[in-house]
Amino acid sequence: MRYLTDRKRAEGRGPSHTGAHHHWSMTLSSAGLAFLVPVWLYIFGKTLGQGREEVLDTFSRPFPAIVTGLVLVIGMRHFAMGATTMIEDYTRGTTRKMAVVFVVSLAWVIGATGIFALLKIAL
Repeated sequence: MRYLTDRKRAEGRGPSHTGAHHHWSMTLSSAGLAFLVPVWLYIFGKTLGQGREEVLDTFSRPFPAIVTGLVLVIGMRHFAMGATTMIEDYTRGTTRKMAVVFVVSLAWVIGATGIFALLKIAL
């Protein structure tokens, strides 16, 4: 008969069996955002208060458009992962499932709307 302790059964597994992957994804996205957000804030800050033509001219160039797209995609993915973790920690049952679906859907809608607007400007 094989004897497994509780620790041996649990080793390498979190509640969702993906704890290390989730932590690594959050760490990478936060490190990426730590570099991207200041650059994006500089670009956005320069265009803030300018006329429509200057804003369109700025975001139709490749570098500002790419940085904005990356901030949208990585930022919304980071938001969805973090909010999902928070919801999983503090809610249970059907409320948990509905809240996770809502947060992930909200992140996708915000990201898709931002990318659509960026494409309209850039193209």
